[in-house]
Amino acid sequence: MPKTGPEAAPAPEGPSGTPAASAGAVPAAVSVLGQNQYGKAEVRVVRVVREGAVHHLRDLNVSIALSGDLDDVHLTGSNAHCLPTDTMKNTVYVFAKEHGIASPEEFATRLARHFVTTQPSIHRARVRVEEYAWDRLTDPAEGPAHSFARSGGETRLCEVTYEDGRRQVISGLKGLTVLNTTDSEFHGFAKDPYTTLPETRDRILATEVSGRWRHARTEDTPAEDAGTEPDWDTSYRETRAHLLAAFAGTYSLSLQQTMHRMGSRIIEHRPEIAEVRFSLPNKHHFLVDLAPFGLGNDNEVYYAADRPYGLIEATILRAGHEARIPVDHSNL
Repeated sequence: MPKTGPEAAPAPEGPSGTPAASAGAVPAAVSVLGQNQYGKAEVRVVRVVREGAVHHLRDLNVSIALSGDLDDVHLTGSNAHCLPTDTMKNTVYVFAKEHGIASPEEFATRLARHFVTTQPSIHRARVRVEEYAWDRLTDPAEGPAHSFARSGGETRLCEVTYEDGRRQVISGLKGLTVLNTTDSEFHGFAKDPYTTLPETRDRILATEVSGRWRHARTEDTPAEDAGTEPDWDTSYRETRAHLLAAFAGTYSLSLQQTMHRMGSRIIEHRPEIAEVRFSLPNKHHFLVDLAPFGLGNDNEVYYAADRPYGLIEATILRAGHEARIPVDHSNL
């Protein structure tokens, strides 16, 4: 008879201290597959439209991520549901040729819709686009216009997510550096034993705007009825203009106050926008002490510090809407 009681041999244990499965039993799974996606990242495509001597240019960086019925490729190595990422790259180039690039948002929507509606295993597509701006070097009214210089300004962004016949469109920008030389104060802030920052009634306020704004419309436009698409370029241009006007026109007591005014002005003037999110580093400018040289410094000479910096972030919503833009911009 097997021993029982205190002299019985202990049951063998697994690595975590739990009893090991008996011989012949199927062990319980210790891992399960969670969220997964795959795609082609950073497909560079440049599309030129030639209207006689006048040429038009759109320069994009496209990243595609697909998800759906993809368990087998992870669990068994079966590629039956896995569309090659090289095919995604080729689709970008073919669509640029066949359909042109009316705007980043329209192009991203067309790609996302294509992958979901033509691949039964794909249920959701996310397409992110960066657009790089080019400035004309010649006036089309004065002759041939085919020369450009890469703009040194911001990068235009968009993200389109397509699922169940609906889409979410997030537009935005990054790398837009702005600065006010006055009309900015910072005082009355909380202090503790480690606070050394002096209060100021006049300072430089500078930041590099990273902003995203979500469009309220989620209905998809049928591919054969593209004429009903929103005017994405005008929406981007006007939204950008409003955030700049708010930055320039706000007498600032804090970067938070200025940022809120930038988002509020967009919501107030652009009815197609439901949500705005900003991430604004405070690009500090400190007055240089010129007293050792017998000189005063009446807000004239500054040291521009690149780090460390304050980082101010917030979401501004249209009343009645929920926040959907990811809080962390680093992956958007």
